[in-house]
Amino acid sequence: MTDEPFLPYGRQTIEDDDIAAVTDALRGDYLTTGPLISRFEASLAEKIGAAQTVVCANGTAALYMAAKALNLGPGSKVVVPAVTFLATASAPHLCGAEIVFADVDPATGLMRPQDLKNALKRAGTANALFNVHLAGQCGDLKTICDIARSHDLKIVDDACHAIGAEYVARDGTRRAIGCNAFCDMSVFSFHPVKTITMGEGGAVSTNDKNLAQALRLARNHGLTRDPTDFVRPADAFDKNGAPNPWYYELTAPGFNFRATDFQCALGLSQLTKLDRFVARRRQLSELYDAALSPLAPLLRTTKREENCRPAWHLYVALVDFAALGIERAKFMRALAADGIGSQIHYIPLHRQPYYAERYGPQTLPGAEEYYARALSLPLFATMRDADVARVVRSLKNILGR
Repeated sequence: MTDEPFLPYGRQTIEDDDIAAVTDALRGDYLTTGPLISRFEASLAEKIGAAQTVVCANGTAALYMAAKALNLGPGSKVVVPAVTFLATASAPHLCGAEIVFADVDPATGLMRPQDLKNALKRAGTANALFNVHLAGQCGDLKTICDIARSHDLKIVDDACHAIGAEYVARDGTRRAIGCNAFCDMSVFSFHPVKTITMGEGGAVSTNDKNLAQALRLARNHGLTRDPTDFVRPADAFDKNGAPNPWYYELTAPGFNFRATDFQCALGLSQLTKLDRFVARRRQLSELYDAALSPLAPLLRTTKREENCRPAWHLYVALVDFAALGIERAKFMRALAADGIGSQIHYIPLHRQPYYAERYGPQTLPGAEEYYARALSLPLFATMRDADVARVVRSLKNILGR
C-alpha cells in the first residue's frame, strides 16, 4: 500500500473561475432554457468550426437525438464499431434500428476502411454509420466517408472522446473534429472524465439547418413553438392571424434532454480552457510514450494514427497479459495497491449478452485482440510529470523490470 494520493484513470479539472461562473448562473433569473444555452451553443460551434450545435443533457442523449434526427427506426440498420461504450449502439437501437458491428484495428481500437466494407458486406444494406473516435484519436475519415457515401449511408461521428482533436489530410490540411467535413453530425460528451466538463452534458454539431431543427425537437419533447410548423391554424392563431402566445404542437412524442443554464455556465468557462487542457494531455502522453517504450513487447502504447492530431481523453496501454502469465484483474489490483487507478475501454459490444443473444456469435478478431490487452492508465490535466513517473515505476515493478 502507498501513502500517496490515489490517481484515478480520469477526473475533472475545476478551477475557481468555473465555480464563480456556476454561482453567477445560480444567482441569475434562469436555471434552465435561459440565455446561457444559446451562448454555449454559439461558442462551441465557433470553436469546432460547425454551423450549429445543439446542447443537451449528456452524450447518450446526444447520440439518441442524432438517431432521431436521421429518422432511424424499425427496418433501419446502423453500423457501429464493436469497441465503444454501450450508448453508441444503444441510442440508435432504442429508436428501433438494428446494429451491425464492425471490427477494429487491434493496435488502436479504431474502425478501419476495410472493417467498414466487411460490415456492409455482412449487413447487405444499411442506413447509417455511427463512427467512433476512440481515446481522442480518429481514423481515416476521408476514406471511411467515401465508402459510407457510396452506400448512401448517413454518418454520425461519436466524438465524445475527441473534442480538441484534428483530422489531418494527406496534404497536411487540418480540420477540427466536429466541423463535419466528412459526416452529417458529430456528438460530444462533457462527463467529468472528459477533457472539458459540464458535470453531465452533451452536444451535437451539424452544418444542416434541417438536422439542427430536428435535433432541437428531439431535445424538447418533440414539441414546436414555430408558427411555420403548426398544422392546426384554428387553434394556433388569433383572429388577426398572430400566433397565440401559449400555443405549441407535438410533432412526435419525445423526451426532455435539455441542459440547464448552470451546466452551460460551467461549459462556457471550461471551453475557454480547452486548448490548455488538450496541450497538457498531449504533454503527459508524450511522457508516457517515452517512459514506456522500454517495456515493449510486454507493454506497448496504442498505434498513433497518421490522419489525426489527437486530443487524448484516454491513455491506453496494450499489455500482453498472456505472455506475462498474469490475469488482468490481478494486474489492476496490483496497480490499485500502489494507489493507481486503471480501467478498460471497452468490452466489445458484440460480447454483451443482449447483443450476443439478439445477433448470435460473431467473429471480430481485431476487437477481441484489442480488448484482451487494453488498459487505460491515469490521464487528466492536473496530473504532474511526477505522477507519470510514479505510474511507470509501478508498471515496471509489476512487470518485473
